Amino acid sequence: MPDLRVLANEDFCYLTTVGRVTGDPHEIEIWFAIVPKTRTLFMLAGGGGRSDWVKNLRKRQDVTLRISGEVIDGRARVVEDADEDELARNLLVEKYERNPGSLSSWRERALPVAVDLE
Repeated sequence: MPDLRVLANEDFCYLTTVGRVTGDPHEIEIWFAIVPKTRTLFMLAGGGGRSDWVKNLRKRQDVTLRISGEVIDGRARVVEDADEDELARNLLVEKYERNPGSLSSWRERALPVAVDLE
């Protein structure tokens, strides 16, 4: 397993889900935050449950992540726990917000997704 503390500093990850209709791999580039202690990676879906990648992972939870050349398998899930929801939102805004308040709308409306890393 790669050092998650090092990978956490990268700007983007590449998430590959399996297409719910085609069965083909579907890769996106997305912002992320990692909690190395729990081996959990968080993302926020700006399109909410309408996002294709969210629809895909709801059907098949096994996903692959690529970060800085490292490939990691995991199981994705929509975050339902209130504390974990708040954690995901806070981590992503802290990592990416350059101007105070610039990501407030995204923070409030996006759907948090977690990947439990294998």
